[in-house]
Amino acid sequence: MKPHFLKVAVKPQNSFSIRHDILPTFRGIWHYHPELELHYVIKGEGVRFIGDNISNFSAGEVLLLGENLPHCWRCKEEYFQQDSGLNVEVIVIHFLPDCLGKYLLNLPEAYLLPKLFDKAKSGMVIGGEARTKLTELMRKAVDATNLDRVIVLLSILKVLAENEDFESITLAHNEFHQSNESDTIRLNKICSYTLANYKKEIGLQEIAAIGNLSVTSFCRYFKLMTKKTYSDFLTEIRISHACRFLIEDKMPTEVLCFECGFNNVSNFYRHFKKVTDMTPLEYKRRYLQGNPVPTPAIV
Repeated sequence: MKPHFLKVAVKPQNSFSIRHDILPTFRGIWHYHPELELHYVIKGEGVRFIGDNISNFSAGEVLLLGENLPHCWRCKEEYFQQDSGLNVEVIVIHFLPDCLGKYLLNLPEAYLLPKLFDKAKSGMVIGGEARTKLTELMRKAVDATNLDRVIVLLSILKVLAENEDFESITLAHNEFHQSNESDTIRLNKICSYTLANYKKEIGLQEIAAIGNLSVTSFCRYFKLMTKKTYSDFLTEIRISHACRFLIEDKMPTEVLCFECGFNNVSNFYRHFKKVTDMTPLEYKRRYLQGNPVPTPAIV
């Protein structure tokens, strides 16, 4: 789907942005920006969309997103209920590659930085000791001022550049272009409605009405914008939630499939195998063994 260009606000006295947000939920739109984004989830759970990938997120996750890589976070439906008592907390650092001066990247001592920024174009989930170091530095960065801000950012970049313990998020580097505002609003309404109602049957007539389109126009529009059918998109949303339930291991597969919107077990197994290339049991075993597990794509 076409992402929306977002202008990152940076104060005139600063060369990059640091935010520490505590919110009822994430309400961001599917967007991109030229700044790299270092994202630390202190508290919260849900689904994240990054490039061609859709995965679950939870507290403690640290990501580095490259320039113009589209992304969006969506909390679990429990966060949208009144008086839920739930909230999300996140520290986000936005910075341009040359925010500390255009000559920095040309220094022989900084040869790892261009390599880091290139890897970040596919998105990076940071693990191991690097994640621990980064969470401490990001907390420190929130209160840093003047030269201390620059020093902390350099320390963060050093950890990221020297770290090899990470997983790429997207399948390939992608180029994205700014969409018009009406497309952005329509797509976000469709996606938000789908994420809030994936457990029930969503007919084409119903979802087309959300986008103020006829069924024929909606199918053509959605395929044009996302390169896939709405049915495939809905299935991938359901499988993503199924992956989270499998990892949490709080209910048997024969129960969670209905919680994710599938009308029978065999149908669930067929779609799960198609999307992840493994059975639910294989997925759970692979995760428990500490191996990387696949996630549905949304392009």
